[in-house]
Amino acid sequence: MTRTMTTRVALGLGVFAVLGAAFGVSRAIVASNGAAEKPTIVVDAAEGANPWTSLQVNNNPADFRFAVISDRTGGHREKVFSQAVDRINLLQPEFVMSVGDLIEGYTTKPEVIAQQWDEFVGYVKRLQMPFFYVPGNHDITNQEMLKAYKERFGRPYYHFVYRDTLFLSVNSEDTPGKGTNITPEQVAYFKKVAEANPSPRWTFIFIHKPMWAGKEVETNGWAELEKALGDRQFTVFCGHEHVYEKYVRNGRNFYQLATTGGASRLRGIQYGEFDQIAWVTMKGNRPIIGNIALDGVLPENLRHPESTEKGYGSETSSNRVRPKSHPVTGVVTLDGKPLESAAVVFHKMADDGKAGPGGDALSDEQGAYAVSSFGKFDGLPAGKYQVSVSCRPFDKNRIRGENILPARYLKPATSELRLEVKEGANTFNLELKSR
Repeated sequence: MTRTMTTRVALGLGVFAVLGAAFGVSRAIVASNGAAEKPTIVVDAAEGANPWTSLQVNNNPADFRFAVISDRTGGHREKVFSQAVDRINLLQPEFVMSVGDLIEGYTTKPEVIAQQWDEFVGYVKRLQMPFFYVPGNHDITNQEMLKAYKERFGRPYYHFVYRDTLFLSVNSEDTPGKGTNITPEQVAYFKKVAEANPSPRWTFIFIHKPMWAGKEVETNGWAELEKALGDRQFTVFCGHEHVYEKYVRNGRNFYQLATTGGASRLRGIQYGEFDQIAWVTMKGNRPIIGNIALDGVLPENLRHPESTEKGYGSETSSNRVRPKSHPVTGVVTLDGKPLESAAVVFHKMADDGKAGPGGDALSDEQGAYAVSSFGKFDGLPAGKYQVSVSCRPFDKNRIRGENILPARYLKPATSELRLEVKEGANTFNLELKSR
């Protein structure tokens, strides 16, 4: 039987063999998707019903898959990124892209910069596929760090083509120490790239900061980069905010990824705070994008990979003591009805009357909220607070709409919401009015 099956595979398509009655089948089928180089399924099929839905395998040679990691730093947590490397190896993408903030940075000491890069490079060397760098503000904080980056990795912006798909690695830190900018020189580079690749299957852009989301979009170089790309379709991935967000701009999808080990209160999907990788499948002429939570990728023994990666600040002593926090919960209503997706921000009032950092929360479908300050739902230190509230509900594609609340609630000074957090549990129901 083994010899017969092997022969049928070697002969390729359209080979049928009549089998003995003892096997209960009448013919063998070699199934393919219509291209000689595609893998085939060799199976003994009955004349009537068969226990499968189709023999057209989902394996077009033109399709490919890659992973995207998000921010590792900005206060990295122990063992997360190093374990992410092991999990990516389990998934076996063809290559891995990044969106920056790979080391802590914010130093001019060459020995510290070198140590941080040595550590990171040690992790990505364990990947079983190529890794492509994109710099973030933690990677290129100043001229000394820019110099170190170039010495190790060469260009801070570049492009490549894979299977007729264009990949652009853009540097949002083109002017280290002088704000977020894409210089005219970088725009000119990508304009030439676009002209040399006028009609790829798709174009992907990887950049650290969401430069399109602020008022500076017309002056920071992003708008010029978009113009350089013309009317082609493209998809953008960024990081920086440590919160998952999806934008649609001019009919194109922009994905702001959460974290791959960077600082986060990890309040879950509702808040867009989770450790992840993005998984991209280029299928035909369009990408299919999914988000994979790192905790959902486990080896066959169901154990987390071993790691000695230490978290930020673990090797330095600190006498800083955080003030004790007290639970703060409540319900947000608008005209008497529960308000979902209300972003509630508590601003601590200082002795001079000015509002400072406090905590925040997001209401669920019942309008319920629980405040976080230093950690997940840990509440607030005792004291007086001003409260601001905004509400930009998600649509079915998880894209935020416009704010639906009156403007007076958007700023702590005008919201007229004043609360005092006391020791023990605190409940504050926020009754908002549309007029």
